[in-house]
Amino acid sequence: MEDEVFEQIMYVFNHMVSWIAAGAMVFGGVVPYIPQYRDIRRTQNAEGFSTYVCLVLLVANILRILFRFGRYFETPLLWQSIIMIGTMLIMLNLCTNVRMATELNTKRRSFIDFDWNYFWSWTRFVDYLQCVLTFTLLAAYVTYVLLDSALFVETLGFLAVFTEAMLGTPQLYCNYQNKSTEGMSIKMVLMWTSGDTFKTGYFLLTQAPVQFWTCGMLQVVVDFTILFQVYYYSRYPQKPVSHTVSHTTSAKAL
Repeated sequence: MEDEVFEQIMYVFNHMVSWIAAGAMVFGGVVPYIPQYRDIRRTQNAEGFSTYVCLVLLVANILRILFRFGRYFETPLLWQSIIMIGTMLIMLNLCTNVRMATELNTKRRSFIDFDWNYFWSWTRFVDYLQCVLTFTLLAAYVTYVLLDSALFVETLGFLAVFTEAMLGTPQLYCNYQNKSTEGMSIKMVLMWTSGDTFKTGYFLLTQAPVQFWTCGMLQVVVDFTILFQVYYYSRYPQKPVSHTVSHTTSAKAL
């Protein structure tokens, strides 16, 4: 009798842990962008946030969703991608509204101009939506045509997670060029590191496709390298420290 009660308790406990882990997996990726969103709204200044971050995450998560048609993976990962896409669209909407309000004399640029010099630097939010929708339809069509090809499916999965894994490298390179991490939020980097570490562990425990946990490990390495830069450049300054510190930093800004 006691054994049965213990087994039931453990069964309920395991389910609770699984639900908590799944919830953290679904919503944990968007948490670092909440303070960024609030900061932009408070200061009405979007200069510290690169919209290319949104581009990379939109591409990565759209490809990940398409990858699921060819190779099944955990449902929480699917919801994570859907919520991340929605979050990035919200960030884009805020940034375009703020920039339109502060750059009244700037010439209007739109997606249908097809001017590569101003790619992803359009004036209205609807232009970003048009671009995202066009990319999604084209990628979905190619996926539909080549879905029977195992090579294509595995390549699609790799591109999805590799694109996201490389999100931190521009910040890493920028710090290296500047020989400083001034203006970069250490709190943000710590949130990225903890989130990416948890995500990689989740991939391993749920036996996600190899592309997921391999690129997850790469992402963690990049995060820790950025943290090392914080330590190194604060311990061994390479240039005089500026007295002006920006109000907001890019979430893995490009």
